[in-house]
Amino acid sequence: MGAPSAAVATESVVPALRSSLVPLRKATDMRGSLVVAEFTDDLPFTPQRFFTVFDVPSRDVRGEHAHRQCEQFLVCLKGSVKAIVDDGLTREEFLLDSPSFGLYMPAMTWGTQYAYSPDAVLAVFASLPYDGTDYIRTYSEFQDAVVLAFVQN
Repeated sequence: MGAPSAAVATESVVPALRSSLVPLRKATDMRGSLVVAEFTDDLPFTPQRFFTVFDVPSRDVRGEHAHRQCEQFLVCLKGSVKAIVDDGLTREEFLLDSPSFGLYMPAMTWGTQYAYSPDAVLAVFASLPYDGTDYIRTYSEFQDAVVLAFVQN
């Protein structure tokens, strides 16, 4: 298990996209390994919600939505999963295969996760409690919201 890889990224693409891989502190000794994150110091936000995704058939796709306000931080605790992040202008794919890295997804990021390994366990930390009205569930609605935000700024 190494660092997750960005399949399409270059250094100049990630900052424009605003999503990024965040290294987490890892300690390894003869007893095993431990990865730690202090919520207020190491994550881009303080989580208000946590959930795990597991037992996903490899052919199934998860996510396929964006959040208007909620930010997310994804950590693959076991196995591997591919994640696509899309800000409406730029799309990037990451392979998450180590608990030593998390994928930060700011609000207004279209997220898709797929190609789960049979043993994959994906932890998701969210900046806000669940709110069904925060979800954008179609890509066309997401694109419209991105255009509107661009025009308003």
